[in-house]
Amino acid sequence: VLDVKLHLSAKKLRHTIDEDNVASNEERITALIFLRYHIDDDLKYEYLTVKNLLELWQNLNDRFEHLKTVVLPKALNDWSQLRFQDFKTVSEYNSTLFKIVS
Repeated sequence: VLDVKLHLSAKKLRHTIDEDNVASNEERITALIFLRYHIDDDLKYEYLTVKNLLELWQNLNDRFEHLKTVVLPKALNDWSQLRFQDFKTVSEYNSTLFKIVS
């Protein structure tokens, strides 16, 4: 989300994903093309019929916003308790580290 907002800001298209925006049709289409280009192929096909940029943005936000409340606290807790000395090998430590990151 942050990367998309930053990129749209750099292209002066950030306002296209705000409610009640006054973006031109050309700006909306440009931002829609950018968003569709950068989302996963499975999501692209799932939201293929959505032609409204704001609707697509809201659908994606609704779909993934819960990750902040469900997954992030556990990952932060696991990260704060991760200690190198608790593992017998570097491989075990790396494996646990990559699980937390993913």
